[in-house]
Amino acid sequence: MKVLLKLASYLFHPIWMPFAGSLLYFSLTPRFFPEEVIRAKLLAIAIITVFIPIVFFFLLKNLGKVTNMALSEVEERKWPLFFFSILCLMVLNQILDRYNYPEVYFYFVGILGATAIAYVCTLFRIKISLHMMGLAGFTGFLIAFSRYFHINLILATSGLLIALGLTASSRLYLKAHTNTELVLGCLAGILPQMLLFYYWL
Repeated sequence: MKVLLKLASYLFHPIWMPFAGSLLYFSLTPRFFPEEVIRAKLLAIAIITVFIPIVFFFLLKNLGKVTNMALSEVEERKWPLFFFSILCLMVLNQILDRYNYPEVYFYFVGILGATAIAYVCTLFRIKISLHMMGLAGFTGFLIAFSRYFHINLILATSGLLIALGLTASSRLYLKAHTNTELVLGCLAGILPQMLLFYYWL
């Protein structure tokens, strides 16, 4: 069980969630997109939201600005969150547009909103769970996606709800967060997505 809880922290790390939502969208959307367009979009999103943040993390680590991938200290979160906000804006301006990819476009707007909330929290020295923020946002997007396209994703939704519980247990087990920080993380992730449902549901 201990191994499972530790594994959950890596499997459901927030860095994977933007790409996971994009992969879900391009894999299951009934809209037609040429294969080469899908591959190009997914590759670009993976580079911008996964590989570049990892490189930026190691740069900050070498400079002594962060100590670990979990960004345990509130002060350590400011630069990564600010930088990730810029990367989200890059995806929204260069990779996606609201007319051809409205669902996943607003998913990224929601991610940007959640990242902004997390950043503002650091200014007030409030620590929230980024793991729960990312996973809750992705879960909200999956539910909205299922409803919008009338696709039965009950098993995937159930799996993500279990993943939320497992991730919360993992963060508590590792003493990375308190219950309040987990709840705040969930709210920061899901609320921007819910507010944006109006624009595409």
